[in-house]
Amino acid sequence: MMVVEYNQKNVIQLIKRNWFLWGVLLCILLAELFPSLGATGGVLQPEWSVKYGAVGVIFFISGLSLRLDDISDAARRYKLHIFIQLYTFLCIPLMVQILSALLWFILGVNEWILKGLITVSCMPPPVSSAIIITKAIGGNEAAAVFNSIIGSFLGIFITPFSLLFFLGSTAIIPMINSVVILSQTVLLPLGIGLMLRHFNIIQISRLPHLPSVSQALLLFIIYTTFCDAFITHDAPMNASDILITVVLVLLIQLGFLYISFHCSQRTKWYSAADVVAITFCSTHKSLTLGIPILRILFSGYSHFSQITMPLLVYHPTQIILGGLLVPPFKKWLTYNRSKIKIMP
Repeated sequence: MMVVEYNQKNVIQLIKRNWFLWGVLLCILLAELFPSLGATGGVLQPEWSVKYGAVGVIFFISGLSLRLDDISDAARRYKLHIFIQLYTFLCIPLMVQILSALLWFILGVNEWILKGLITVSCMPPPVSSAIIITKAIGGNEAAAVFNSIIGSFLGIFITPFSLLFFLGSTAIIPMINSVVILSQTVLLPLGIGLMLRHFNIIQISRLPHLPSVSQALLLFIIYTTFCDAFITHDAPMNASDILITVVLVLLIQLGFLYISFHCSQRTKWYSAADVVAITFCSTHKSLTLGIPILRILFSGYSHFSQITMPLLVYHPTQIILGGLLVPPFKKWLTYNRSKIKIMP
């Protein structure tokens, strides 16, 4: 009897420790069962509730949990910013371009899927997932916030030129509209949170569950993302195209994460907390900017589904991988911090 009770306690503790991972799996299942509920234009209206609601609250909470000194200190870490932005906008597109050429010549992979991969590689970072994952691990959240915002703004200008260079085509992004949206959904709530924390209007110590709220909102974003992925297809794709896309995206992301982690880890410029922020901020790609660009570039193409599939797969995959990597990265971060403390 005691053994059964002990096993039940272990199972409960396991679920509590990994509640976010179980939540991700549940969101995927619910999206498969009820895709119309959370898809664009559905009952939950994610084009408003996610874009202006969930993302805004996430950055408001980030503002509350940060100090102005943290942001100003992060802004001065130019070596960290250079690594993340160069890896995001230069290294990843170059690596994907080389890989795509090899896959086409050696394995004869569908050229439209490869074009979709190249388009994904040119995208800027998103403004939510990398920050939440960095925060969940205990990494340098201020650096993650700073680089996600800077990367999003840079992407408005850099991404069209990258697409022109790598694909021979580009899209005119409505820059003023993009800046306004970023200001409304990111800068404004972040600034309000920072000011409330700075002037001690809200005491963060009295709100211990804020990190859990951020993670719960990320689960909501995951659910709506998968709803769109399951319900949005302009034309049917064969099973081999879908399987190839999923495998390629998964392997590419694992490769990007590995290279980013080990390169930054071996450099003495960055702390363990910096490495966490670098690993996720430099490898995540934005669905919000990617889908409009793809619709501008390839709308009306008979292969549109094959082109968009890599981005639709990449976005939820980066969130799932991030959720899976939270526990091992936490252990790695704790180990490195304890190693520093015991050094003479």
